Amino acid sequence: MAASTVLAKAVGAENELKVHMPGYGGLRSSGMITLAGSVRAMPASSSSSCSAGIVRAVATPDTAVIKRSKVELYKEQSNFLRFPLNEELQNEAAGINEVATQLIKFHGSYQQTNRDERGTKSYQFMLRTKNPCGKVPNKLYLVMDDLADEFGIGTLRLTTRQTFQLHGVLKKNLKTVMSTIIKNMGSTLGACGDLNRNVLAPAAPYTNKEYAFAQETAENIAALLTPQSGAYYDIWVDGEKVMSAEPPEVTAARNDNSHGTNFPESPEPIYGTQFLPRKFKIAVTVPTDNSVDILTNDIGVVLISDSDGEHQGFNIYVGGGMGRTHRVETTFPRLGEPLGYVPKEDILYAVKAIVVTQRENGRRDDRKYSRMKYLISQWGIEKFRCVVEKYYGKKFEPFRELPDWEFRSYLGWHEQGDGALFCGLHVDSGRIGGKMKKALREVIEKYNLNVRITPNQNLILCDIRRTWRRPITTVLAQAGLLQPKYVDPLNITAMACPALPLCPLAITEAERGIPDILKRVRAVFDKVGLRYNESVVIRITGCPNGCARPYMAELGFVGDGPNSYQIWLGGTPNQTSLAKCFMNKVKIQDLEKVLEPLLYNWRRKRLRGEPFGQFTTRVGFDKLQEMVNKWDGVIKSPTKHNLKIFADRQTYEAMEELAQIQSKSAHQLAMEVIRNYVASQQNGKEE
Repeated sequence: MAASTVLAKAVGAENELKVHMPGYGGLRSSGMITLAGSVRAMPASSSSSCSAGIVRAVATPDTAVIKRSKVELYKEQSNFLRFPLNEELQNEAAGINEVATQLIKFHGSYQQTNRDERGTKSYQFMLRTKNPCGKVPNKLYLVMDDLADEFGIGTLRLTTRQTFQLHGVLKKNLKTVMSTIIKNMGSTLGACGDLNRNVLAPAAPYTNKEYAFAQETAENIAALLTPQSGAYYDIWVDGEKVMSAEPPEVTAARNDNSHGTNFPESPEPIYGTQFLPRKFKIAVTVPTDNSVDILTNDIGVVLISDSDGEHQGFNIYVGGGMGRTHRVETTFPRLGEPLGYVPKEDILYAVKAIVVTQRENGRRDDRKYSRMKYLISQWGIEKFRCVVEKYYGKKFEPFRELPDWEFRSYLGWHEQGDGALFCGLHVDSGRIGGKMKKALREVIEKYNLNVRITPNQNLILCDIRRTWRRPITTVLAQAGLLQPKYVDPLNITAMACPALPLCPLAITEAERGIPDILKRVRAVFDKVGLRYNESVVIRITGCPNGCARPYMAELGFVGDGPNSYQIWLGGTPNQTSLAKCFMNKVKIQDLEKVLEPLLYNWRRKRLRGEPFGQFTTRVGFDKLQEMVNKWDGVIKSPTKHNLKIFADRQTYEAMEELAQIQSKSAHQLAMEVIRNYVASQQNGKEE
């Protein structure tokens, strides 16, 4: 089979690298590419210069030996993710070896240990489901709830990519848990590993054409990029294919090789034996709705409709990504940038072309630089667009103008558009357990509700009849699942990754630490005179990988040592600006020394309606640092809301003693008690 060249090089001074990193050729070679004996023909057009004059093919043979990371070798030698995982699962050991640990990620699981325990490691596994758009059928939710109790640690966790995580599964129970999920309308395939992860879309179950089509598109993209070799079903359900039929347009797009995108005759026509260089993330949304953090994804897809609401096509962003490495300045978070526009019938082919460009050119020698954002930063968007167009077979049309983005939480009660209601519930850090878990089970099972997981770690109950609203509200309120007006505004937009004790990458606390940090930020708000209904977007991660997207926060905490955080400032409430690192190595006990001067000066010196993140960007880090360095404390002034809560000293002293245990003031605790009481009463009365 003939093969043409695929190595493209930049020419001209206009193509100087934006970021200087050691060069690497990805999977490309200037002659034939052979992967596990499969020879793949490249697009004929790649032998001629790009019309923009930016890239040209190189016909001379490239004899350089391409260095690859050990994970690349594991993938290549695995028989499409089977070996040695299957063998490791069948032995008596509590854990699996290094190679199998890497391969099981593609199947949706991570091997972990409890880092709170000392001595001999006790291995366990975290499973992550794959739920495009965050859709969870009633049957699957109830099964996940059962599995958490029977085989996990008794809790479910909602992730920032609209999936479940189930922690604490023992190796001997893995196949039982996996097969149960698969046979109950679920999957974990591709939830982790070097391939496309869960595809995000707005979780709101609106029935209007715009939202429905965006969600359908997300599901089609997810299907297009799902592994095809069958290894997943061979290992977990003994080869039984438990899967629904996919739309014919998805099959057609996957099988199309008219522009040299595929590995002919391979069980994995898009991924081949190597899969992708690193994880790959995609989100789909509609104009204005940035509930999905659209700019943080490798590909961001935005539906474009005409004035009559008819779908026309899609804008495409590329190159977003959050992960970085401490003290390695050539790693960085990055926002996606516009690539172009495609007609609606071409979206699957355009997405496939982008994925193949990353597959062929992304770095495979050093995993720190393997995300697509580094390829685009190195090449520049013009060269990247030109190479993608070779695989797409067309030119991208100009990016269509978009209105401003806004964050939407979808909390509270809303009309679906079909006569039914949906109810968005705030779940702190996405952790469902205890009374909350029992109440959700009761409601979801009794009323046969489907649910959706949001990218902000919250849960939406769908398809609720109007007559069910009051009894559902009462049950949820009694378990602490309150309507959003009764939830602290700081908590509404806050997110944290799991971090310690189970994440092997965690440097410090995130999920376990965020409740106290939010209470302390609220105390600073009170101290400096900020109103209760004011807020900032706070996100916390235990390491720099950024799973909770802290680099988009107005106030981000990124673990950089035991009980220590970097502080990032400058994100915006609508998630369109990248934060920057303001301070390093801030000890947890010293947070107020930084937060008090920043929040005090925001209250005093902000422009009308100016969010905290925009204030920090406008003022600049030099002046902010000066504020911190010269801070002498809040200048006390009479408060406008100095309500006398305590009628006698005895009550005050009792409340003060309880408040100290919770690191609060007596006034804070009293107000919290009052708010919770009022919330429980009001929730029970709502129709």
